[in-house]
Amino acid sequence: MLGGRVALVTGASGGIGAALGERLAEEGAIVAAHYASGEAAAGEVAARIESRGGQAATFGADLRDAAAPERLVAAVEERLGPVDVLVANAGQSRPASYDDVDAAAFDEALAVNLRAPFLLARRVLPGMRERGFGRVLFTSSVAALTGGIVGPHYAASKAGLHGLTHHLAARVARDGVTVNAIAPALIEQTNMLPGDPGQLADRIPVGRLGTPAEIADLALAMLRNGYLTSKVVAVDGGLHPR
Repeated sequence: MLGGRVALVTGASGGIGAALGERLAEEGAIVAAHYASGEAAAGEVAARIESRGGQAATFGADLRDAAAPERLVAAVEERLGPVDVLVANAGQSRPASYDDVDAAAFDEALAVNLRAPFLLARRVLPGMRERGFGRVLFTSSVAALTGGIVGPHYAASKAGLHGLTHHLAARVARDGVTVNAIAPALIEQTNMLPGDPGQLADRIPVGRLGTPAEIADLALAMLRNGYLTSKVVAVDGGLHPR
């Protein structure tokens, strides 16, 4: 299903994005690995993909800039072709209490975590609908369901992705396009941990942090499934049963 299709993964220089980019390449997808500042790390991801016979290219963009999503998709299309799979995974997580989050910090979190995913989806959805196939997956967080411990800016931006998922999914489902969100919590090998890994692991019912590979496994299953849409799926080691 995914073989030969162009998959744009934002935040693909490490963690969940890198793991999923490599898994998509194993499925035969042509991977557009986006990075914000980790150009060298994204290049290593692309090199690993290519060393295994896959196809990948890297693309830099500062998603705090409202014009960046349009430029990013245009660059991917020019080099690799139309985007059939969008994984809006790039995110910003800067721990702060509610009384320390000012307007600038709140706006920046929403720009990266919510506005950019919307603008990316808005840009690629028309082509997906026209071609009769598309997959959009937003990386949310369990913080969207519980409020979390990072801060109000992070929780609000991730919660907004859930409303965006449901709104878009209902409008493109009959065109062969699915829109879903995955909501991880406390994943190792990422820059998103809001504290000491050992102390955080003690809070999780399974007794450990999750891994990027585990999130990538479920994300790939969601992307393969044409009957799954308008869903938010949590992957959190049992932190938030629902």
